[in-house]
Amino acid sequence: MKRTSFGTWPCSIARVLELLGDGWTPLVLREAAYGVRRFEDIQENLGIGRNVLAQRLNRLVDEGLLDRVPYEERRPRHEYVLTAKGRDFFPVLAAIGQWGDTWLADETGPPVVYRHGGADGHEAQAAVVCSACGDPLHLEDVEPLAGPGMTVRQAHRAVAEGRCGQRTPALPAQRGTWLPQM
Repeated sequence: MKRTSFGTWPCSIARVLELLGDGWTPLVLREAAYGVRRFEDIQENLGIGRNVLAQRLNRLVDEGLLDRVPYEERRPRHEYVLTAKGRDFFPVLAAIGQWGDTWLADETGPPVVYRHGGADGHEAQAAVVCSACGDPLHLEDVEPLAGPGMTVRQAHRAVAEGRCGQRTPALPAQRGTWLPQM
């Protein structure tokens, strides 16, 4: 059975899952975020097959989340370093980890905690907050709206089916077109 591609869906979540939705890719990014840069070290830490790791690393380099940086010239060897795009994925990893700590951790507690602010910092937990007011985002407090990345046809259908609300001219589009008044 052929797997459905989500790469062109008008949904950012679907597009991210197309790129990072297998089990190994986020773990490879986690290793890079924790400073593990060399193929052998990533492979040993994850217990992943060399061929699978090579595929994931190549894809992450091709997609601009990692840079392949040579560290040995005699025998060509590389380290994998997060790019700005890759570093921007860390809050997603931290949020996934926080959800896992809340719902899946055993009685011993979370396997990893984060210190924020350097050596003199404090323990921190990931929290998704509103960029405008700083309040935590909870499902019951948000409404999906047809965004500028949807075509007018897709937006009309989503609104008609009740999957999202209609944007108003008071919410200007960043790109593309917003859903015109019906």
